[in-house]
Amino acid sequence: MKYVDEFRDPEKAKSLIREITRISDELSEDLKRPVYIMEVCGGHTHSIFRYGIENMLPASLELIHGPGCPVCVLPMGRVDDCVAIAEQKDTIMTTFGDAMRVPGSKRSLLQAKALGADVRMVYSPLDALSIAKKHPDKEVVFFGLGFETTMPSTALTVLKAEAEGIRNFSLFCNHITIIPTIKAVLDSPDLQLDGFLGPGHVSMVIGNQPYGFIAEHYQRPVVVSGFEPLDILQSLWMVLKQLHVGEARIENQYNRVVPEHGNRMALEAISKVFELRPFFEWRGLGSIDNSGVQLNQQYAAFDAEKKFSLPSVTIADPKSCQCGEVLKGAIKPWQCKVYGKACTPETPLGALMVSSEGACAAYYQYGGAPKDSIKIHQLEETSL
Repeated sequence: MKYVDEFRDPEKAKSLIREITRISDELSEDLKRPVYIMEVCGGHTHSIFRYGIENMLPASLELIHGPGCPVCVLPMGRVDDCVAIAEQKDTIMTTFGDAMRVPGSKRSLLQAKALGADVRMVYSPLDALSIAKKHPDKEVVFFGLGFETTMPSTALTVLKAEAEGIRNFSLFCNHITIIPTIKAVLDSPDLQLDGFLGPGHVSMVIGNQPYGFIAEHYQRPVVVSGFEPLDILQSLWMVLKQLHVGEARIENQYNRVVPEHGNRMALEAISKVFELRPFFEWRGLGSIDNSGVQLNQQYAAFDAEKKFSLPSVTIADPKSCQCGEVLKGAIKPWQCKVYGKACTPETPLGALMVSSEGACAAYYQYGGAPKDSIKIHQLEETSL
């Protein structure tokens, strides 16, 4: 396939949906419940709603929207630490656009900017490093976050800062790892899952082998998926085919992008700069062992957590916000008490309403109601 239109072919989509319906109906009849498949990645969640995929699927198949949006799982305490750095004198805080709107217990970075803090949106950590070069009299901090997808660029920026002797640059590191996250989801007692759509962008870096434990120890199939409509539909079909014959394997639907063993240079940069944290706090999921990374001792000079004094306080989400239950797939976004009322993309109460990859924001933008009554509003060019 060379052109994006080929990934959105209506006839191929209809054919896949027919097969998905046939297999999931048979499985559901045996299970006496729907088949539950989780898409781990927030990018998949966004695509599923953007193209109306969930509304095309049979009632015998239910998608669970997982914790794969790094902005969405950022706890309030870490946002408060970031705001505390931004509000210090002679400091420039830099980060991606979505991260600026994540609510802390008092304010977001965007609100701190409105109150006078120097907070700037950048498109890469290298942009932050360029700002540090232009302002040698300021401390420039990059608020780094994301799964293994964005870790290499951050690691390479730290290496470049060291090589060029730029000492007024530091990293407030909130990078997280995908494997412990999936394990925590699988170990959750209140969640039933039959299979996974594996994250395409993360797998581009780490490869397919790290998911082996899911098939071996948990007996759940995983299909690493691309992000176009036919990618997702084909990946669902591949998961269902495995379930239908009683198999649990790791398959790579996204092999045009994802190498079996990952990206060697990216993995080398990550391992050179970062080390695992003993534990890391996730919004809605609590503390997960070895699920976050920090700068190792060799690069401690670029660690904002060592340069600045931080509150480092764990803060619970508002009681009315049910982001945790949505992240674990226990409830759908529209079942949250504040969804679409106190919590909207314009006035987000929970982190899932901030990022376009958050399940709540996706529901709000493209639907907003249970499957049988969703009205998908789509532009003609994005429809199947």
